[in-house]
Amino acid sequence: MKITPSILLGAIAAAGLSAPALAQESYSADLTGAAEVPGPGDPDGAGIATLDWDSEDEQLCYALSIDDIDPATAAHVHRGAAGEAGPPVITLDTPGADGGSDGCVEISSSLRRELRDNPGGFYVNVHNEPHPAGAVRGQLER
Repeated sequence: MKITPSILLGAIAAAGLSAPALAQESYSADLTGAAEVPGPGDPDGAGIATLDWDSEDEQLCYALSIDDIDPATAAHVHRGAAGEAGPPVITLDTPGADGGSDGCVEISSSLRRELRDNPGGFYVNVHNEPHPAGAVRGQLER
């Protein structure tokens, strides 16, 4: 097969377009009690959340690891900027006794677009009985 300049340029353009698109759909959040709004959250609580878009299965996959909170009762991704509380938009599996949970969820194309365009406009929080509004929270970032 003869490689022409147009084939070479097409390959370079495709590589340049696909790599950033993949990188833009991985997110993480460091969760703390101090970040919870309205606070206070659990002062000893901490954790990490990672979210990745699975383009093959068209799902958002996540992993949570939470430490030093009483048993979790719920976990969500909420819409809301740093310093403000917002509504839950994605329900995540509640972390178990080991503090971990993972899974994949289907989300709408409009929510996927919002998340991709403004990850800092969303946060992950984990609730427990002593902190029903949230024990730990962290803003999403790329």
